[in-house]
Amino acid sequence: MNVYGMTQHALELYFEGIGENPFKAGLVYDGIYKKGIRAFAELGFADRITQQMERDLKFVLPEVVESSDGGDAAKLLLRLEDGEYVETVLMRQKFGDVLCVSTQVGCNMGCAFCQSGRLKKRRDLSAGEIVGQVMSVKRSIGSEIGGVSVMGIGEPFDNFGAVKDFCEIVSADKGLAVGRRHITVSTCGIVPKIYEYAAFPSSYNLAISLHAPNDELRSRIMPVNKAYSLSEVLSAAEHFSEKTGRRVTLEYVMLGGVNDRPEHAEQLARLIGSRSFYVNIIPYNPTDNGFKKSAPEDIAIFYDILKKNGVVVTRRREFGAGLKAACGQLRADYL
Repeated sequence: MNVYGMTQHALELYFEGIGENPFKAGLVYDGIYKKGIRAFAELGFADRITQQMERDLKFVLPEVVESSDGGDAAKLLLRLEDGEYVETVLMRQKFGDVLCVSTQVGCNMGCAFCQSGRLKKRRDLSAGEIVGQVMSVKRSIGSEIGGVSVMGIGEPFDNFGAVKDFCEIVSADKGLAVGRRHITVSTCGIVPKIYEYAAFPSSYNLAISLHAPNDELRSRIMPVNKAYSLSEVLSAAEHFSEKTGRRVTLEYVMLGGVNDRPEHAEQLARLIGSRSFYVNIIPYNPTDNGFKKSAPEDIAIFYDILKKNGVVVTRRREFGAGLKAACGQLRADYL
């Protein structure tokens, strides 16, 4: 079993199972995540315990096969133990480094504008493989991760159990200790899982990949909308906000001539109404799929319309334009 995929509680149960004090789980977490140990012998446990752990557990991190650094962002292509590939992107923000992690090899959601949607899902990642992306970045780049965004390759809520464990591991005080308010899980809108996510004992942030202000357009560019309509998605998001006290972010990628017209901004403002959501306007990183990025003046007009209608809106700074930063782009080009 990959030790990077074990929550502290799972490690406590492991030690109980081999007749040892579960307190040792905290020591293991401290050793792995605070001191950076890479072998169980470095923990200083009795030989019999170390030997037992070496039989049962292992350290498994992905191999960095390609990396690029554009200053404001760095992107790594990682090879997993079975030879599959995923990617992760480090975004250097003013308030700290934020890592965008992948949760699946490929994706079945089929969003028309997303490079990941062209890479059919091959399998889910384990919690250890998601944590491994964080550890690989820390070791290869030397970055101290201040926040985590779960919105790389794959749909996080299509791999719910592993994502839940990942959030618990990276936020653990004895682990990487990333603040829960600095962990955001993004979904294209799998409504039942939004309600399940709202019931987590520990709450993290939620982002909805919205990208359209009406069902007709959203169904055209995001097939998931045929299963879960905008009204269902936003009702679930509102429930999450009421249950957790956290304001939901609506992600809106600007696609030139598709969803960036003034009438789209007006529709989006009416859709949100008085509900307490953020809108995060995202510049598009073009690939070869036929979609174009919006002109700066169109983004400015869209932003102003939302502001004038009382919507809380931000414009995300553009990251990684020169390093194939579109989700799934580096993996697709490498393969």
